[in-house]
Amino acid sequence: MRKDIKASCQKRLSRIEGQVRGLSKMVDEDRYCIDIVTQIAAVRAALRRLEEEILKDHVGHCVEHAITSGDKDDQRQKIAELMAVISRADR
Repeated sequence: MRKDIKASCQKRLSRIEGQVRGLSKMVDEDRYCIDIVTQIAAVRAALRRLEEEILKDHVGHCVEHAITSGDKDDQRQKIAELMAVISRADR
């Protein structure tokens, strides 16, 4: 993972961590259920954006390297991994 992507992901993870701590506090304080669910949706959206950023980096670095290397086995492996993670994300 490139340094700039890693730094961006760490920043996002810190924000998500804060959101999850906030959720815990909301539950502990018996906050209104819809407010909690709204915050859960925000965390899920933040996680999706993080996932997208990491996948873009993977395609732009790892998959691209496999394609340019000419190594057919590596190409097949990287494509299979990508397809597996995409199919899991749809569930």
